[in-house]
Amino acid sequence: MVRGERNVLGGDLAECSTDPVTGFYRDGFCTAGPEDRGSHTICAVVTAEFLEHQRSIGNDLGTPRPDWRFPGLSPGDRWCVVATRWLESHQAGCAAPVVLAATHERALDVVPLQLLQAYAADVPDDPSSLL
Repeated sequence: MVRGERNVLGGDLAECSTDPVTGFYRDGFCTAGPEDRGSHTICAVVTAEFLEHQRSIGNDLGTPRPDWRFPGLSPGDRWCVVATRWLESHQAGCAAPVVLAATHERALDVVPLQLLQAYAADVPDDPSSLL
């Protein structure tokens, strides 16, 4: 939990992922601060379809970028994604599931709560189902 940060449900912001370590600040949380102009506020459970769509619009989340401390993602990973990018994937019919407790309230500036709730999910015991 990050002190004072709230999720889209109004509760304390939960951790999104530490394996891989996510967040704009690489602290495991989808915290939002003034440096994060992209609003990396949605905790998504990435799927192969979501990753492919993101790559097709110029946001390659599958290729490691060590210079940005970015490991490259695989289906089943949780990752703090940019709210507008997630919305683009929704509009294309391939949005990733969302962990609401770990999605920062600032995501609501871009995506309505009802839409996020429609994609609410936990990571399944077998992430291969996301392939």
